[in-house]
Amino acid sequence: MSKRVATQQELHVAATELSAMAEQQTAPLFEAMERYVHTDMVHFDVPGHKKRNSPEIMEAFGEKVLRMDANSTPELDMLGKPTGVIAQAEKLLAQAYGADEAFFLVNGTTCGVQYMIFAACQPKDKIIIPRNVHKSAINALILSGAHPVFVAPEIDETYGILNGVRFETIKKSIDRNPDAKAVFLINPTYFGAVSDLPAIVAYAHAHNMLVLVDEAHGAHLPFHPAFPISAMQAGADLSAISLHKTGGALTQSSALVMHTAYLTRDRVHAAINLFETTSASYLLMTSLDIARRKLVTQGRAIFDELLKQVRTMKAEINAMPGLSVLTADCVDGAGVCGYDETKVVVRVNELGLTGFKAYEIMRKDYHVQPELSETYVVMFIVSIGDDASTLRVLTDALRDLSRRFYGKKEPFRVSMSGVLQKLHGVITPREAFYAEKIAVPISEAVDEICGESIMIYPPGIPLAIPGEWLTQEILDAYAFYRAQGGLLVGDESNADTIKILEQP
Repeated sequence: MSKRVATQQELHVAATELSAMAEQQTAPLFEAMERYVHTDMVHFDVPGHKKRNSPEIMEAFGEKVLRMDANSTPELDMLGKPTGVIAQAEKLLAQAYGADEAFFLVNGTTCGVQYMIFAACQPKDKIIIPRNVHKSAINALILSGAHPVFVAPEIDETYGILNGVRFETIKKSIDRNPDAKAVFLINPTYFGAVSDLPAIVAYAHAHNMLVLVDEAHGAHLPFHPAFPISAMQAGADLSAISLHKTGGALTQSSALVMHTAYLTRDRVHAAINLFETTSASYLLMTSLDIARRKLVTQGRAIFDELLKQVRTMKAEINAMPGLSVLTADCVDGAGVCGYDETKVVVRVNELGLTGFKAYEIMRKDYHVQPELSETYVVMFIVSIGDDASTLRVLTDALRDLSRRFYGKKEPFRVSMSGVLQKLHGVITPREAFYAEKIAVPISEAVDEICGESIMIYPPGIPLAIPGEWLTQEILDAYAFYRAQGGLLVGDESNADTIKILEQP
């Protein structure tokens, strides 16, 4: 049997792919920094420690960190208008995520979300957005003046959490608001659920709407086929990704990636330059370059092994009395069209514990730091920094938790209506933010219009936002979270009061 001869086009594609992979083995910004720290330059620029005269910082972090804390110079490029090694590193990041363009961010994904909304929307433009967004999206609405059209995410009442949004829900909202400029999505949610992103993107684009994606917890998605589809793979226009959360970069290191079919690089860069610091940290940017290289060159092998271990661990947890954990089998095709298995969401209420109490016990008794807690669950994030040893510590701690508490107390049950109900916006967040407000005791705020964002942190999803109606159920939920020791973040330093509109 004769062998088929590869065509010239196929050979060209293969050669291009090999060249791209060879490029991904490099880290241009990191390599430039390595050269830079060994120069004998005498500094009369900032930063003020001059890379030498700060023994306290040197002792705390090491001499190399001090020398890498650099200012923009010709050899290190400038984040505000990159033309050298930063531009090269951003190009490699775009390739890694299947994007047309990429931007390094040193203000975290919080600002990335705001850049996206500013780039897509002008004042009074409508944006379709899930109610379970991070506070950064709410703040972006206040700053930009965009008008939110909130859509309800699906509810998992067994675990007491909010999941993704149905395609049908987004479709209905697009049909009712044909003048909307953009659709905003979370991929994945804080608890790992993924919506039908390809279908939503296709329908939004068919109606001339941009698709913006908060991918803060999905930096790892493109680097293993078992993970849900990423925003860029689904054809979204913009995605803000926290490489520090699951990609291995230093805290606060994020990126914005984009396709340019419906939005220009210049438009997005202009939005970024409104807020991005002009004194960008080279430590953070260098960590992005290093993290990208590792994800591309080692991610598949690392996640191959890690996913095997996670699946084994979850099977063990589900066999423990009083505990249950979400798995890939929990995909329901509605609010969960895919599931990120690196999120370990453990339901503990059958032990007679709240998630908040379990969080406290895990830290105090087992020296295990969860990511967050909710009424019924405590969540742990597994990422590129984990291995069999860390997963074994978690498994053993949960097994002992089950042994200590199962059957000793009645299962914990509480009404979740105040947290999971559909909230009613009376005026826009921007209008409420700039309205006259007064602080009143929580007990006197029923049926008033909220004047501030009240958030449970982490993950930073607002319980109430400026402009929403404050019902008794919401205020009961606020009291419950306080009693459980949840961290509630608002404008008022006095947790017994809340800002309301003075003239509703």
